[in-house]
Amino acid sequence: MKTASIALTLLLSAAGAFAADAISGERIATREGEVVIHPIEHATFVMTWGGKTLYIDPVGGAARFKDLPPPDLILITDIHGDHMDAATLQGVVRAQTTVVAPPAVAEKLPAQLRERLTVVPNGMALLAMGLEVHAVPMYNLTAERLKFHDKGRGNGYVVVIGGKRFYISGDTEDIPEMRALQDIDVAFVCMNLPYTMTVEQAASAVREFKPAIVYPYHYRGTGGMSDVEKFKALVGSEPAVEVRLLGWYPARD
Repeated sequence: MKTASIALTLLLSAAGAFAADAISGERIATREGEVVIHPIEHATFVMTWGGKTLYIDPVGGAARFKDLPPPDLILITDIHGDHMDAATLQGVVRAQTTVVAPPAVAEKLPAQLRERLTVVPNGMALLAMGLEVHAVPMYNLTAERLKFHDKGRGNGYVVVIGGKRFYISGDTEDIPEMRALQDIDVAFVCMNLPYTMTVEQAASAVREFKPAIVYPYHYRGTGGMSDVEKFKALVGSEPAVEVRLLGWYPARD
């Protein structure tokens, strides 16, 4: 197990020769080529760029990823089963893969996976695959939700890809640290009850930190799906934020 220093730590991946244009999905232009976003389900998605592949919170079994390139970088946000699954990690990790996670995740994984981890607490950063990865806070604020996500346990992430800043919220409410984000080009923002926040909270935060593009994700709660169309309407056009809706929940037989 390795711990990242406060200074940016060089962890350059040795492999990953897969072109982004080989993967279908949502595309974001950067000054160094396109980032392709491939939703898997709920909190799990894949991004490819410049011959590199990022997995975010891979769960649900390795078979889900069989048609996608293997990961050069995996980001894990939290200990809950919709974000961390040891069996899936064991099935997708390759020799070239760097796995980044908060300390609480490291404590929950078997020894063979802990040896592969780079542990990054809130407020620290590293370079992986030549990308800046910043671990940012994610936690609950509302009294009845405090039991779900303690402050300091999990990580959101800001990843700089091709000069653009991608924010991955993880499980959080509209915390001050989210509202204070600056220069975010693309944001993935959660909204599901009782675990994270309402669409109203999410829209209010987005209107404050003003990402150029925002994708609602992680929006299935105990009562069903959050109303992402309502979120889009609440964000509106005034802050010049484009809300994009993707298919995060594939139909089941």
